[in-house]
This record gives sequence, C-alpha cells and structure tokens, in this order.
Amino acid sequence: MEAQSTSAAAPMEMAEAEAVGPFAVRDMGTFDKPWAAAFAPGTSTLFITEKPGTMKFVDTATGRMGTVTGMPEVDFGGQGGLGDIAFLPSESSATLDRRTIYLSWAEAGDNDTRGAVVGRGTLVCAEADACTVAGLDVIWRQAPKVTGRGHYSHRIAFSPDESHMFVASGDRQKLDPAQDNTNTLGTIVRLNLDGTPAAGNPIGEEIWSYGHRNILGLAFDSAGRLWDLEHGPAGGDELNLVEAGKNYGWPLVSEGDRYSGKEIPDNDTRPDLEAPKIGWTPVIAPGDFLFYSGDAFADWQGDAIIAGLKTKALIRLEMNGTAPVEAARYDMSERLREVVQGPDGAIYVLEDGDDGRLRQLMPG
Repeated sequence: MEAQSTSAAAPMEMAEAEAVGPFAVRDMGTFDKPWAAAFAPGTSTLFITEKPGTMKFVDTATGRMGTVTGMPEVDFGGQGGLGDIAFLPSESSATLDRRTIYLSWAEAGDNDTRGAVVGRGTLVCAEADACTVAGLDVIWRQAPKVTGRGHYSHRIAFSPDESHMFVASGDRQKLDPAQDNTNTLGTIVRLNLDGTPAAGNPIGEEIWSYGHRNILGLAFDSAGRLWDLEHGPAGGDELNLVEAGKNYGWPLVSEGDRYSGKEIPDNDTRPDLEAPKIGWTPVIAPGDFLFYSGDAFADWQGDAIIAGLKTKALIRLEMNGTAPVEAARYDMSERLREVVQGPDGAIYVLEDGDDGRLRQLMPG
C-alpha cells in the first residue's frame, strides 16, 4: 500500500448560506474529482474520496479540514480510481480514535487489465489534526480483471444487522458476462464482513443477483429492502428492488438502446426477468442516492434522494412502499456525484469533477 502525503487539518472559513431553490446552501470546500463520502458514525466528520487516490475530511460542525494518509495505489483513469467509503454504523463514537473503514478502488492487473477491489483497514485519528488508514488489506476482488476503464460500480452497503456486506460489481462495459454466473461482472455479491463469501448465497459462492449494468447507488431502505440505482445505455436508467437470485436483464433487455442506435428489447418482452421499479428515458445519469431519515426535511422521511449528473439536479422520489414516483427535481446547476445525509439532518452533496464543491443543504 502506498501512502499519500499528509497535510495538517485547518479550519475553513464558514461561508454564508445562499438560497438555491427550496434550500439554504452553504459551501464547505472543494475537492479533486470527489467520488464518495461517508460520516464517521457518531461524529460530524465527513470523509471524502477523490478519484486520483486521495481522501480528505471535513468536520461539518467546525469547518476543520484535513488529508488522510495510508491510501492504496489506485488505477486512475476513465471511470476508475479511488471509489466508495463505508463505516460500520455500530462502531459509533463521539471521538475519531480507531474504527473499521472499508474502501473500494480500481486495481491494475496484468496485460493492461484492471478491476474493482474492496479493502478493509483501521481509521486511526490519534490527534484531531491527523488521520491515517492503517493495515489496509484487499478483502475482495472483482473477477476477472478485464481491459478498459468503465463500469466498475464498486458501491458498498451493509445489511441493517451488519451481518453481511453487499458490493456492486459492474459489467465493465463487456455486456454478456452479466448473464454468465461463472464470473462476478454485472452482479451484486453478498459477503461476510471480512470479504469471504457469505453462506446461503443463491448463485455460486458470492452472487446475490445478476444481470446488472453499472450500479452507482446501493442502499437499504428503512424496511430492510435492498435497492440499486443503475446507469442505462442510451436511455433506461433504473431503480431496482434487489432480491436474492433474481436476474435484472442486462444486456438482454433495457428501456434504452445501444449507443450505436441498435435497439434493445424492452423489459416487457421478458416477463421472466426483473423490471425496474422506476426508470428514466432520457437518462438522469445518477451519481448516488440515499433514503432520507432525518428531521430537517421531515416531510421527506422515507423518500429516495438522488444525485443527478446529467440533470445537474437533486431528484426526490416518494417510495410508496415498492412503487416509487418522482416527486420533484431541484436544479443545482452542476453535475452532482454524491449525496449524503448528515447527523444534523442536513443533506450534503458533492459536485462532480475538478474543484467539486461540498454543499450543505438545509430548508430555506
């Protein structure tokens, strides 16, 4: 593992909130191609991954910022680099001393191949000004490694009881492997917290579901149901209720078409395959999503909140159990890569690309 250079944490001047649609928006720093973010449970400190291979943190209560050392060597390029970050909710503490941290990233292989991996280590913040990831080891690898730098997916979600870890494994733009269960491309895998295959998986050792394309969101709702948010091709973005052993159809069916213009059969031509609960054509190009549970936007409890890349909007779905309906789009004027709920009930969004802003959203 290759450590990144450190920088001491420093307080940031807290910007004044501005009105953006229904929100009071406060900017809290900029980041280099941010991809994912997670609050350390029990704290106001948000950790943010940057695709080139660095991680930063922001104390959203004080504005204090810093860089985390101990990052892995990543294969940066295209859609690849440092990816998701996840903490165990049960490891909640008001101090940032020691806790388990999970990261995903793109790893180079032989002969110009690469693939997604998940690593587990210990976040150590011995002082308020310094954090590092110690003992970071790869515990799961997407298989096989293939050429290209697209559709890694590598989102991480823990079951509500923390007995299992679910990892999204994209099709890597190779299409047919998503229907071939001798590999893990185009699947969601179910693992033990140490990365080993969980007992009782419906397909092979690891596979929970298959027929997926490029999963950019993976989350459990308050009823314990697992959902994924996928990029379609030219059309056909979709939100799926993910169930054990089910085939979600890619590349056999889609509400979109190939980028070449070649048609793909619609979902209703194959009732034996799982159709999305809601889809979008034209696409929204989602970055990530969450199920809101805070008090700041009390009327939104249980709603899905989606970060839109192409739409440059925050998209809200009323879930109605398992029959979601789009309720609103809130224009944010920039591509949104990540959305996170804070311990204060605020919604935090990260803009995509160079100098992407972290923005705190509260009711206006």
